[in-house]
Amino acid sequence: MNPAPAGAFGADSPYRSHSAVDVWVYPSLLDLKDAVKAELFAGAQYASSQENGAHTGDASMSMIAGIGARTVMCGHSEHRREHKETDADVAEQAIAALEAKLHPLICIGETAEERDAKKTKVVLTKQLKALPLESEIVIAYEPIWAIGTGKTPTPAEAEEIHAFIRSHLPKDRQDATRILYGGSVTAANAEGFLAEPDIDGALVGGASIKPDEFGKIVKIALESEKVKA
Repeated sequence: MNPAPAGAFGADSPYRSHSAVDVWVYPSLLDLKDAVKAELFAGAQYASSQENGAHTGDASMSMIAGIGARTVMCGHSEHRREHKETDADVAEQAIAALEAKLHPLICIGETAEERDAKKTKVVLTKQLKALPLESEIVIAYEPIWAIGTGKTPTPAEAEEIHAFIRSHLPKDRQDATRILYGGSVTAANAEGFLAEPDIDGALVGGASIKPDEFGKIVKIALESEKVKA
């Protein structure tokens, strides 16, 4: 819930995609039209799974698609927590997004308590089970315990979880589905995460509203793609 940074919609914006790296942006709903007008690959941070009706304060997937947005975030940990979203709710959002021809970016992850109890894989399995994994979706693993805390798993630990997530996808979707890492990603740690084979990109949080920092992360992603290629 922040306004778009100065220069975000300019010609030299760091939020523009490159030939080797896709950059998707999820601004506040008030800035979404401007992001679309600036020809950024933009989407909503949330949209309702309901098509219309008595849902004051919400916008539907078709409304988001109607203004030219191309993606929508489903199940971000903050939205799950603050709006009491269940795994079923998130799955309904993803299905509604696909029906509206939007690319759903679906967030999954465990809390500190679940991690300490060694329930990470149990939690992720439950969250994945509800999702339309056979469809063209993007999955973002966001360890909730790492968001905004400065704590992060090592790249090797994150890779283990990403490989675990990929193993739960249908065989014909395992190579095609992008799985992103999202947990306090910065320019200082992005290189280590992006070098891992099962980490296809980053879901950037606080650093995304700092254009210089975000630009550095994009540059690191570009270099990482050259290495992987």
